[in-house]
Amino acid sequence: MIENLQRDFVGYGPTPPDAAWPGGARVAVNFVINYEEGSEYSIGDGDGRSEGALTEVSAARVPVGNRDLSAESMYEYGSRAGIWRVARQFTERGLPATAFGCAVAFERNPLVTQLVRDNGWDVCCHGLRWIEHYLLDEQTERGMIREAVTSLVRTTGERPLGWYCRYAPSEWTRRILIEEGGFLYDSDSYADDLPFWVNVGGHAHLVVPYSLVTNDVKILSGGLTSQDFFTILRDAFDVLRAEGRTSPKMMSVGIHPRLLGHPARIGGLARFMDYVQATEDAWICRRADIARHWIETFPPNR
Repeated sequence: MIENLQRDFVGYGPTPPDAAWPGGARVAVNFVINYEEGSEYSIGDGDGRSEGALTEVSAARVPVGNRDLSAESMYEYGSRAGIWRVARQFTERGLPATAFGCAVAFERNPLVTQLVRDNGWDVCCHGLRWIEHYLLDEQTERGMIREAVTSLVRTTGERPLGWYCRYAPSEWTRRILIEEGGFLYDSDSYADDLPFWVNVGGHAHLVVPYSLVTNDVKILSGGLTSQDFFTILRDAFDVLRAEGRTSPKMMSVGIHPRLLGHPARIGGLARFMDYVQATEDAWICRRADIARHWIETFPPNR
């Protein structure tokens, strides 16, 4: 049997720690706005192809090597209209959010960068561009991470405290993040409902896991309506809230402006926000708030 898998199949097991969320909350709810528009693959950026993922068609219709003007316009919808419809849900309710932001996307839309600054959203770096880091060699990835941090400092005025790759990291992403310094956590894991520490070359590193289940990507993959999306979010929250009587957890809600920002879909998010706010059991917070709380409450040497 192979013993060097470098994987943890046990985690917290049947007795996870009491997260001790502020105010005695049973669930920490973090809304994540994935802002990728303008950083995706495109002919104009010299990629040799247009982006084909997370658009309204299941397969590319335009031959590879040609501009897919339809796909380009779907991404542009997210930055032109969708982001503002999504943002209003937060500003009208006075709720915090986290931006999983690609550095180039922020560079290409200063109005969105200002939106993030004005509302105090924290930024978890989603890469220099929305590309797959697991396809990069180590030297290239190191350079892109450094450039992304520099860019975000320039546009947002603050360095990002978190990191999240497109879908999956490379085998050396975490090591590069530690070498770069300044990151409190990464979210390149779907392995738990609570933050956890990992050992990376002798360094304790915090992981604040993400979710592709309570995420609007399900709208495309499952053909969901706004009501379906609300039901998924509500059911997840209800289960976590019930468990939170003895074992509080966290919940991530993934949002893409080009997907959820359409009039036909935004209602599901709005209903869920109102549902959560009607309870007294939720701590609606930024991702950096969760990381800081975990570092203070459960330091790695404990």
